[in-house]
Amino acid sequence: MKKLMAAVVLTAVVSLPALAAGDAAAGKSKAMTCVACHGMEGKVTVPMYPNLAGQNAMYLEQALKDYKSGGRSGGQAEVMKAYVGNLSEQDISDLAAYYASLKP
Repeated sequence: MKKLMAAVVLTAVVSLPALAAGDAAAGKSKAMTCVACHGMEGKVTVPMYPNLAGQNAMYLEQALKDYKSGGRSGGQAEVMKAYVGNLSEQDISDLAAYYASLKP
């Protein structure tokens, strides 16, 4: 039974998508286009946009990937898709690490 459980856990871990390690410092330099809507430190001045400061990095990464792929729709999704369309996987990881590192 233990071997079966270990095999299941190992299979689950191996099948998880690989996440690039984000570099918060690099993300800060890449965040300049985000400032107009999400604020200089990830805190908005216009309530229709979400605060990003202190948000979970994995959530931010997935959200950016979903915007890029068209997996998110409605609201400002088309605007976000235009902003993230040219981001690499590393850019996305760096941005997520940067915003996650900020105090909410």
